[in-house]
Amino acid sequence: MNQQFYRMLRLSFMVLDFFMLNVTFAILLKLYDSRIDEAIKTNYVYLLIVLNFSWVITTSLFRIYQHISLGTFETFSRATLRAYIYFVAVVVLYIFLFKADLSRLFTLTLLLSFFVVLLLNRLVYLFALQYFRTRDFLIKKVLIIGYNETARMLVRQLEEDHFNTKIVGFCEQESNVHELTHYPVVGGIRDVIDYSIKNDVTEIFSTITPEQNHYMYELIQQADHACIRFRIVPDMKFFARFPVHIDFFGKMPVFSIRNEPLEDIANRIRKRLFDIVFSFLVVVFILSWLIPLVSLAIWLESGLPIFFRQERSGKDNKPFSCFKFRSMKVNRDADKKQASRDDDRITRVGRFLRKTNLDEFPQFLNVLKGDMSIVGPRPHMLKHTDDYSRIINQYMVRQFMKPGITGWAQVNGFRGETRKPEEMEKRVEHDLWYMENWSLWLDARIIFLTVYNMFRGEKNAY
Repeated sequence: MNQQFYRMLRLSFMVLDFFMLNVTFAILLKLYDSRIDEAIKTNYVYLLIVLNFSWVITTSLFRIYQHISLGTFETFSRATLRAYIYFVAVVVLYIFLFKADLSRLFTLTLLLSFFVVLLLNRLVYLFALQYFRTRDFLIKKVLIIGYNETARMLVRQLEEDHFNTKIVGFCEQESNVHELTHYPVVGGIRDVIDYSIKNDVTEIFSTITPEQNHYMYELIQQADHACIRFRIVPDMKFFARFPVHIDFFGKMPVFSIRNEPLEDIANRIRKRLFDIVFSFLVVVFILSWLIPLVSLAIWLESGLPIFFRQERSGKDNKPFSCFKFRSMKVNRDADKKQASRDDDRITRVGRFLRKTNLDEFPQFLNVLKGDMSIVGPRPHMLKHTDDYSRIINQYMVRQFMKPGITGWAQVNGFRGETRKPEEMEKRVEHDLWYMENWSLWLDARIIFLTVYNMFRGEKNAY
């Protein structure tokens, strides 16, 4: 489940080790410069080349940057120590065979210093590991439906998923459990959703397939509505009757109702870093002068307040305060009635702000706070979320993601007022497509199209 995260760790520490090897060499060469004869300095260039090639060979042989070695601090450190011993042996063999004219003190200091650097890098790894393990937003609370051989195998695989998985228990009739379990039996199948909501469960794994119990189909819909991911782990002699995506815990296939790239920790970190950097630049270079100008214009026309704050539906359907420049007269219908064409509540300044999308710019502050992302499903008013979730299938699935300032639906023309449920269905369809096909390149493309549409003008912007 965390393959992308492991790949990011592997690349990060591979680059860090190579970087520090060369930095250590450069620092020591500078310190020993007065003791090294000018005539033999070429030998040190050859030594640096040998050092890099030796480290490549030994780390490849011992696979210290592979998933299995990165699993724990202990395995990573042991693999690194074995690679380092052979690395030293290769360097010493080179010096002996080629009779390299090098300072013995320099060489010894270099090898010892690099060993210390490797230890420090592994401590960095340990702290990074502990950090990601203790972040609440990364922890997955898992509830398992059924207690059988498949469930026991699933538990073993989940326990090996070191970073962010916490098993809260099983849902099964106690009469079907005839042995002591490592995790509590918290109730029957009918209690799954209530227990999950009360205990902040984020994922449900069912070892009972819909073919075995048709109530599973209803549970899938209830889980979607409650913003809880539902996965089916079938005994392979059974087959699901609906489109699924297959993932693996070890050799065990896990059926998911949909593919979500942002379930991967590494992807979430990349998206969050992108959001922070981009939003910070917007705040510093645009909002720093835009807020005073717009505030003055709003104040001169209609007085205070300058900003409009509204409770909207966020990730996992948790409400948050969404910021905008106030574009309407203060009114009682703001939290239940959408803006429409020729809406008499909109001020003259507000009409310009809405037409150019400038009213949305304060939401970059929401992004920095962590309530929103730059790209994602647009956040809706709480009333609209409640209304549409009752009539549109899979509407609540869009709440699995952080809402965005702009989104795939908006750049495809599905923005502004929704007069009919069919228009909202199209918006939800585009939001779900984005969720299943996310990439940083897609985010960049949506941002570009949003800026392009701002200058071109949009018929639904009012």
